[in-house]
This record gives sequence, C-alpha cells and structure tokens, in this order.
Amino acid sequence: MPIPVEPVGSLPRPIALQNAIAALDAGTGTAADLLREQDRAAKDSAEQMQAAGETYATDGEQRKSSFATYPLTDTLAGTGLADGLVADGQYFAIFDDGHHRQLPRLVRGPFRYKTYSWQTLQQSAPYFTGKFKTAVIAPSMLYLLHPLDGEIEGYSREAFVQDLVDECEKDIRGCFTAGAARVSIDFTERFRGRLASKNDPRNPWTARELLQTFIDLNNRVLARFSPEERANIGMHTCPGGDCDSVHSADVPYAALLPSLFQINVGYFLIQLASEKDKNAVYAEIGRHIRRDADGVKQVAFVGVTDPLNPTVETPEQVADALVTAAKYIPVDQLGATDDCGFSPFSVDAKPRHGGDPDFARTVAFAKIRARVEGARIASERLGI
Repeated sequence: MPIPVEPVGSLPRPIALQNAIAALDAGTGTAADLLREQDRAAKDSAEQMQAAGETYATDGEQRKSSFATYPLTDTLAGTGLADGLVADGQYFAIFDDGHHRQLPRLVRGPFRYKTYSWQTLQQSAPYFTGKFKTAVIAPSMLYLLHPLDGEIEGYSREAFVQDLVDECEKDIRGCFTAGAARVSIDFTERFRGRLASKNDPRNPWTARELLQTFIDLNNRVLARFSPEERANIGMHTCPGGDCDSVHSADVPYAALLPSLFQINVGYFLIQLASEKDKNAVYAEIGRHIRRDADGVKQVAFVGVTDPLNPTVETPEQVADALVTAAKYIPVDQLGATDDCGFSPFSVDAKPRHGGDPDFARTVAFAKIRARVEGARIASERLGI
C-alpha cells in the first residue's frame, strides 16, 4: 500500500473573505455578505485540494472563526459570542513574535457549542466529488474555558467536563454523519500537547502540569467510539502556527511523544518538516507508536511541508524525508502531512508571505501538490 497522505485542514482565507469578516465586525457588512465569501472560498478550497490529488479534501476551514473558537463565536474578534461566555478568558497561546490568542471565559452553565464542525461541513459537502475530512477542537482546549481555580456557582467542574465530553462526541459523530471519511482532533494550539509542556509565566495554565489531564480527557471522549470508528479519528499536534509564528517549538518532542501515543486514536498528524533534529523525532515515534491502541493500529503522518515558510518544498525533498522516516517508523504506520494547518485562525497576517493571504493560498496549494507527489515517489523508492 503506498504511503498515505492527509492535510491538517485549514487554508489561508482570501483577502475578500477577510475583508468581509472585518466588515461584519465593524458593523458595515452583513452575515449574508460573509456567507457569500465563505461559499466562494470553501468551493475554491475543495476544488483545488481535489485537483492536487488530496485523498481527503477539506474546505480549508473557510467558515470557521478559528480551529479553536468555532464552537464559541461567529468571528475571531468575538462577534456573535455564545451564551454563558464573556470575552476576558485565558490566553491559550503567546507566540514567539509577541502576539497572543485568547479564549472566552465561561460564567454559567450548561456548556453547549454554538456551532458544530459538522454544521459548517454540511454547507461545503456539495463541493466534494470524492472523500473529504474535517477537524474538530479537542476537549482539552475547551477545558480552559473554565476558571483555573474555583467553581462556577451552580455548575460544578465535573458537570462542565461531562457537558464538554458530550459536546465533543456530538461534534465528531455529526461530522461522520455529514459524510466525512476522516475526522481529526486539534490538540496543540492545535494545542494542548507541546504547549502543555511549556511553563510560561505569562500564561498560568501552562505551569499546572495538565498534559496527563488533557490526555485522559481526550481518551474519555474516544472511549465512546468503536475501534472501527477510531481508525478514522486522528489527532494533530504542532508548536502552533499563526501569523507565520509559533508558540512552543522550544519544547522538545521527547517531553510529549511518549504521552501522545497514549491517546487511543487511529492516526496522528505530527509537525516535523520544521523540526531541527528530525531523525531523533522519527526514532521517538518509532519507539512509542502502538500497533494496538485499544483495538486500533496507530499511523504517524509526519510533517513534510512547512506552512510558515513560503519556500515550496520539491517532491524530491518530500520523498527524501519520507524514505528517511521509514528507517525508524514501520512503513505500514507511516503517512505524510503538513506541519500545521496553513491558517488555523481566520484573520492571519502572513508576514513571511508578504502580508498577502492570496499569495499564501497559492503557496499552500503548491506545497500540497508537492506532498502528494513526494509521497508517490517515496512509495516507489520503498517498493510499496
């Protein structure tokens, strides 16, 4: 079987879409204006991914405020914030270039998603002619909506966690019902993974040693799915990706990978193209990936393209990386992906791409084509 390929999911939003988002936030545009631009961008994303030969196309998350906040608010700036939330929550990441992203704060229960990933997927489903996928936010990210200390009056932490697990299960099941062949869970800024291992005094939750709590919470959701279902449920982790900057690349994978593979999903999408010592990470993956994770064989899709770097990798470079990875990772447990989504947040300045989101889209599709062709070349070299 050839080396499989799969995208993380998001793509830069065209400038016309970002302008429509800004107009809605400013009160000079309408929801109908925004929907029209989302439709155009989602259709273009699906068509170009399919043309690139992607096994599981996506709509580029063009309808989501961000990978993390789509259940909570209509736009990244907070327009249309869900009931029971206020805007002054925790920073969930402070990036190396100094900017940050912030979550709302839960002030009353019960906790419910305002928008599910499957609802945005239903709108884009007519654009796909083959298999497609989508992503959902990890319950471990939304765990941070609750105050770090204390309780919410009349709504215990355990009641919140139970509601959170229920909502995450509903989101995943709804995506499969909407036609998704694969559903990946975002677990870093895409989140809680490497960042949970970084103690940042500016960001108090990172000092709480919550990594195991997050892993257990993810497995609590996954326990509701059969091995056959979990074979098509994945987990993504990376050091973040926003405005061409990261938030936790300084945290060594050795601090994360042994724990990461405790999660009972069928596959992982793992940042690696931008990693300094790739061979060491390949070796860690090979040591810890499981052939039986509560009934499902795990597959590691290693990152072979860097979404933050505008230089497009060649198919030969991609193939070389995969052939090297196969020295450490069993070939039947190896796949190819991108390091991160190309724009996890709907408003993304892309400074390394000249501040031009349309150019960044062009680069993204070129990288996807290189990944698909590179995986084909590597498969031929490996004789699979």
